[in-house]
Order: sequence, then structure tokens, then C-alpha cells
Amino acid sequence: MQKTKRMSREIGFTLLEILVALSIISVAIVLILQLYSSNLRAVSISGDTSAAAARGDSRMREILSETSLTETSWREITEDGYGMEVSIAEVLKERTDNLPVKMMEVSLTLRWREGTKEMSLYLKTQKMVDKITPPEQISQRELKNYA
Repeated sequence: MQKTKRMSREIGFTLLEILVALSIISVAIVLILQLYSSNLRAVSISGDTSAAAARGDSRMREILSETSLTETSWREITEDGYGMEVSIAEVLKERTDNLPVKMMEVSLTLRWREGTKEMSLYLKTQKMVDKITPPEQISQRELKNYA
């Protein structure tokens, strides 16, 4: 009979063992939840940056689709709340002086708010465009070629 009483005391876990196991499990769960929430924030930020990059790329393509670009700059705000600063400038003037084309650089800065932070994205590209020759510099021979 004593064997049965002793065995019943040895079977199972003590209260202390259960509390230690629960505390270890709770610490592990808290760590996993913190990792999960930080990953969600990172995914949200990258999604906003990707959306801004797509918006900027779309606007850049609109600007580049114009056949002639002139030196200018402007600001605009989109319907989505993105602020855009666009500047178009001629670059490499000394290298293109003797050529019938010129290089134009298009810079676009996109700004938006992410909570309390202001985020920005900078895009830049170049496009080669034909030079517009003033009418007084066109010779009679060139005019006959166009006619």
C-alpha cells in the first residue's frame, strides 16, 4: 500500500513546474507577437514606398512622353496627397553644341506623410530631344529639303 501512495506522489507535475513552464511559454509568445507587429510595420512602410515609386514612375513617363522638353520646374499635389517637385534642365551642353540634339535631365521628388514622418523619394532620368533651330538660321537648301 505504501508503494501506491508513493507512486501517486511521483506521477504528474508540481505547481512550481507548471508555473515555470507557463512563464517560459508566455515569454516566447510575447517575443513572437513583437516580431510579427514589427514586420507588419515594415510591410506597411514598404507598401507605401512602392505606391509612391509607382506614382512617381507614372508621372515621369507622362513627362518623358512629350516630344519636346524645355527647361522649367514646377510643383504639384496629386489627388492621393503626394507632393511632387519636378525640374527639367539641359545637361551636357558643351558636348551637344555641335549635335542636332540636346540632353534634358528630368528630376522628380515625391513627398508624402507617413504618420508623423515626412517621407521622400527622388527620381532622375535623361532624355535626348531634337534642338529647335531658330527660323533665321535655317538655310534655303534645308527649307527645300523639308518641302
